[in-house]
Amino acid sequence: MRAFQLLAQPLGVNLLVFIPVGVFIGWRSRGLQISRRQLLFSTLFALAFGFVEAAVVVYLRAATGLLAGYAGTLSEVQRLGRASALYPPTITQFPQSLLTVEVLREGATIVMLVSIALLAAARARERWALFLWTFALWDISYYASLWATIRWPTSPTDLDVLFLIPVPWMAQVWFPLLVSVLTLIAVASSRKQVQV
Repeated sequence: MRAFQLLAQPLGVNLLVFIPVGVFIGWRSRGLQISRRQLLFSTLFALAFGFVEAAVVVYLRAATGLLAGYAGTLSEVQRLGRASALYPPTITQFPQSLLTVEVLREGATIVMLVSIALLAAARARERWALFLWTFALWDISYYASLWATIRWPTSPTDLDVLFLIPVPWMAQVWFPLLVSVLTLIAVASSRKQVQV
């Protein structure tokens, strides 16, 4: 287990923790008009999409030789993955050709999450809230799916590359999970009961 690191890199990434706090302050007075149905379907999308993203990472690790035991059973991958987690791969070990594809995939991910928000709500504030909601659930589902399939992360203090756009964002896993949980709380507690 790694030592706890308070700050993500680059330092500007740490400001992400203020997004859920800021939007909650802005939304709490007027509330959000998001129905249960809108939340339900955006939640289903986010959870499924999180698993798809985790599967892509598993495939990328296998394709680059960074996933021990990938030719065997899933339980072998999980067992061998725990041993290799002591020496996590770095971004420099990733082939440049796949790194380019990964940057494009990250851009496509954001487009998909924005598209769901645009389709699900009519007003800008609800669209922004649904984008944040789906992003947060997608992120949590991503880490949960990785753990369920390959037993990574092994701890909340495991280091991860959060994004590559415009530069690599690095943080321990607890950081994006904290931002995601705070985001879910901000959206859920700002929502008015509406029927749509």
